[in-house]
Amino acid sequence: MTGYFIGIIILLISAVLVFLPILGITTADANIVKTLEFSPAFGQVNFAIDPLSKFFILIILIMGIISIIYAKGYLKPYIDKGKGINSHILFFVTLVLSMLAVVTCQNAFMFLICWEIMSLSSFFLVIFENENKEILKAGIQYLVFMHISMLFIMAAFIILSIKSGSYDFQSFAAVLQNNPELSNIVFLLAFIGFGIKAGFVPFHNWLPSAHPAAPSHVSALMSGVMIKTGIYGILRMLTLIQTPTKLMCYMVLIISAITFLYGILYAVSQNDIKKMLAYSSIENIGIIGAGIGIGMIGLYYNNFAVAFIGFAGGILHTLNHSIFKELLFFTAGNIYTKTHTRKMELLGGLAKSMPKSAGLFLIGAAAICGLPPFNGFVSEILIYYGMLKGLAIGNFFNFIILMFVFSGLAFVGTMAILCFTKAYSTIFLGASRNEISAREECSPSMIVPMTVLSVFILIIGIFPESIFKNIIMQPVLSLIDIEHHIKVFHPAEPVLMTVSVCTTALLVLLLIFLLLKSKLAKGKITLQNTWGCGYNRPNNRMQYTGSSYVSPFLSMLKPLFKKIFDIKKPKNLFPNEGHFSLKIEDIEEAYILHPVLKFDEWFLSKFEKLQNGNLQTYIKYGLIFLAFAIIGSVLL
Repeated sequence: MTGYFIGIIILLISAVLVFLPILGITTADANIVKTLEFSPAFGQVNFAIDPLSKFFILIILIMGIISIIYAKGYLKPYIDKGKGINSHILFFVTLVLSMLAVVTCQNAFMFLICWEIMSLSSFFLVIFENENKEILKAGIQYLVFMHISMLFIMAAFIILSIKSGSYDFQSFAAVLQNNPELSNIVFLLAFIGFGIKAGFVPFHNWLPSAHPAAPSHVSALMSGVMIKTGIYGILRMLTLIQTPTKLMCYMVLIISAITFLYGILYAVSQNDIKKMLAYSSIENIGIIGAGIGIGMIGLYYNNFAVAFIGFAGGILHTLNHSIFKELLFFTAGNIYTKTHTRKMELLGGLAKSMPKSAGLFLIGAAAICGLPPFNGFVSEILIYYGMLKGLAIGNFFNFIILMFVFSGLAFVGTMAILCFTKAYSTIFLGASRNEISAREECSPSMIVPMTVLSVFILIIGIFPESIFKNIIMQPVLSLIDIEHHIKVFHPAEPVLMTVSVCTTALLVLLLIFLLLKSKLAKGKITLQNTWGCGYNRPNNRMQYTGSSYVSPFLSMLKPLFKKIFDIKKPKNLFPNEGHFSLKIEDIEEAYILHPVLKFDEWFLSKFEKLQNGNLQTYIKYGLIFLAFAIIGSVLL
């Protein structure tokens, strides 16, 4: 455990060293710049902390420290089995530090290096159990997607570097401003690159495979924090462009709407708890993107109230998602630690043996569903409010798009409740569906970090105005032209104050209700068996499964899913066996990625004969290549 404690010490020292300077950033245009001299290839490299990077630094460090504390209990079974964790902790710390470098670096060349370090360190974290071929496959898929992401970001930076003659981001701003054609091309490339990291559809396929493969504290950090570096990249590009074009605004908004609809549809259909949470992350990235898209529309139409509220909702939801998604992934880790399965259909009744985990999961589930008095409600209500404000712009196309996104977000809220009531009831309620059963709660080192996160959820839900002024206001204003700050009268304030009053009243009513219930019941609760319709031999198979719970919903959307059935029907009057299972495949993966991969495998197989293991043949290939190279150089 020496490596573990060294990792915690490094993160704590990093937190102190970073928190001290950012205390001085008190206005939207304040920043701290540290210039470092590297080789001539880099030139001067600026590392800057401005309000936008300050916001992401807070998320990275706080969530990173909470995750590594949780990791102590999660990794204990692996340590007991003799598995070394020193390299794992090293990569974990490297991931956190590289994310800090990404959100502060102002040099394109160095940014790409930090981005690559972040991708590689997270890859090694994903394949922690690399003896499992499926996990190794998921890790390789993740790495491939990250390098595709890198190519698009690199292409955007190459164009900007050629145009500006520099790698510095400030020189990029001078090139992009008042140049809409170049801005559209660069933003599209950057959005694809950063969108792959964030998990926007159709660039999302790595999330549902990488998150289940990784240990739960890694999944929590990746989903809660790392994918937000993609959001940071998009917002950073906006600060360079300042006023987005109409194409950018509606592209971001429409892709975000498709993302949150796609994400929740597949989250509902999953039976693997971590895969469900991965698709839920895709949904929430779409919600964050919708807030950003509304903010961009406000900037384009010079409606700074809409811009303010849209960016406020998107940035606040970035914070909120990092909190409740870490909590939910930690709960998934608790379940896996005690039952050694992620399949919800095999679980049930865990609330009896794991009451703390059950209660904390319920808080996270309510928050992610956007229910008061939890934090998810606050950010989502701001995004709704931004869309309603945006309807007043008076453009018919804008009206149609915003109504589509508004209704889509309302649908998503309903489906999120369906998704997480399915998960909670299947995992924690009823009776255990087989011999898999947890007999005890997890260790305090796992429960305490989860409790801290649940406290954060409640604080933001009850006191949103205070959190907004101290954490969210500065990065929001940094995205709006500084000349117009004076015109913005904090249009989100009435909504936040109303939310604060209503959630406080709701909590008071709940407290009164609980006190009355306690007094009337006098601590005595009588338990009775559920009426069994005259059947006196019930068993654990006579209860709803997660699949049966959501089946009516999934049956209405058949074209959106590829269903793979495994059925063995019972035969004879007294059958010996029979089974039924259903697997839902991602339609993009089934109908696009898999055919492409199969074609690629077929194409490459045609060259197998070239690799025959004969040294003389390889020398011949080398000589032929050398001859062509010489001839080509002579002709040119």
